[in-house]
Amino acid sequence: KGSFLLNSGEYQMLVVDAPNVPAAELKTAVRWRIKDMLDFSVDDATVDVLEIPADKNAQSRNRSLYAVAARNEVIKKRMADFDAARLPVSVIDIPELAQRNIASLLEDKGRGMALLSFDENGGLLTFTFDGELYLSRHIDVPLSLLNQPDSEQQRHFDRITLELQRSMDHFERQFSFITISKLLLAPLPPAVNLEAYLATNLYLPVSTLNLDEVFDFSAVSGVGPAQRM
Repeated sequence: KGSFLLNSGEYQMLVVDAPNVPAAELKTAVRWRIKDMLDFSVDDATVDVLEIPADKNAQSRNRSLYAVAARNEVIKKRMADFDAARLPVSVIDIPELAQRNIASLLEDKGRGMALLSFDENGGLLTFTFDGELYLSRHIDVPLSLLNQPDSEQQRHFDRITLELQRSMDHFERQFSFITISKLLLAPLPPAVNLEAYLATNLYLPVSTLNLDEVFDFSAVSGVGPAQRM
């Protein structure tokens, strides 16, 4: 069975305090908690939750969750498309979690990592540790703006760097028990040398991930490196 990925704008992802209820009642309690935070009616929403793990050594047991909500009509339409193609679906995913899944294969043991990717919807920055998503940030710089003349590109690089610095500072305050060991970039066009720019402006080691190191593409014909992410 397969999975499909919701697009940016087809769902909302919110951080909420975990309700103090039995596990069986968690989703129902979260639905009520987010009903005034959505830009559509919760009655028309499919909702799921994802725990943000707390520091195991901390005395406080306050927990936070990610609540993900999507319109039922969006889910139904996508499912209908797959049904029409006779493709069974078992998982409905979102970009933040898909990126987390890749990051989990690249983490250094006992250390967190940041992963940054760009597409036409902008940049997606995720912070993961021990295979779990702790923080995500959207950077409003679409990939097309990075393919600009040097002066324009520099301006967008500066903005990305500032957003990264702010996000890293926030992460360190929020999750002081996690040490981030590196920042990985998803592959970018050759003309967009963001890796070198960030390497000189951030304290973290910066490199571009190579999906060939974690996936075997030998059985996939006609797929080049630029097509893989």
